[in-house]
Amino acid sequence: MSIYEAVLKNAEPFFAWDVLSWLFIAMILAIAIVLIDLFLSKETSDSVSDTVQEKSKFGRIAYFLIFLKFSKSEKYNHRPKLVQWSIELFPVLLLVFVFRGFIFEPFRVPSNSMMPTLLTGDFIVVNKFDYGFRLPITNTKLVEFSKPNRGDVIVFRYPNYEKNPGYSGVDFIKRIVATPGDVISYSEDQLIVNGEVLELKNIGPYLGVDSGKAMNNYKLVQELMDSQPHEVLLNPNGQSKGIPEITIPEGHYFVMGDNRAHSSDSRFWGFVPEEYIIGRAIGIWMHWDWNYNTMQFNRIGGFN
Repeated sequence: MSIYEAVLKNAEPFFAWDVLSWLFIAMILAIAIVLIDLFLSKETSDSVSDTVQEKSKFGRIAYFLIFLKFSKSEKYNHRPKLVQWSIELFPVLLLVFVFRGFIFEPFRVPSNSMMPTLLTGDFIVVNKFDYGFRLPITNTKLVEFSKPNRGDVIVFRYPNYEKNPGYSGVDFIKRIVATPGDVISYSEDQLIVNGEVLELKNIGPYLGVDSGKAMNNYKLVQELMDSQPHEVLLNPNGQSKGIPEITIPEGHYFVMGDNRAHSSDSRFWGFVPEEYIIGRAIGIWMHWDWNYNTMQFNRIGGFN
């Protein structure tokens, strides 16, 4: 049994306190505040319009769970300010929760590990429904549309096999280089997948900007993976960490950063469980490098 397989059972639970978790708590609190106010209120059902009373029970419940009131015409200005704020903010919280939980979620690239594809300070959009629908917070799969493919750039919850407190609940972004059942090895900066040596085409020395200047004059190459080329950075003064030939177990993926000499990835800590994948990165919507306090407008709209 390889070191990679030995740590599979040690993955940290997916759940972690993040934006979606706090949004959910805020929504529950808003509902609780309104329900408590309704329970303590001396108002009777006479305050509810006849039209509302004629609605189906399910319709009334659904409307209440979306807007925290029983009809559009229902008045709540006489209620306490906290109740008013809860009613007015809840639809916004619900919309943001559904959008971030099921459709698209923004993430920030914190390091140079995915250079030259993604730079430190890139704010990216992650497609959360490309592979299927999952429950927010727990990431439990509801419906599967497709499987992640080699070459996909994904955001995932770090498995944290080593139980490092500093990496608990942290999200990583890397490129999938091997899927379940693949046999891979990496030696002398050459990736071999299922016996096929991935072709590398030399482009020339890399010229970085802002935080990427540390990679100036690194070797910029194009790697051909499943007929889909992407650029990779290699250290011209030495080779990055290699791996012996291994087989990817079912339900897991092997990921690597495009900046091969400066990436903490599966070569160091092991496989990514499928249930830890949050979504596929599809584009850059903003770039702000906080190390240099600079914005690169030409980054906006890039990457696919």
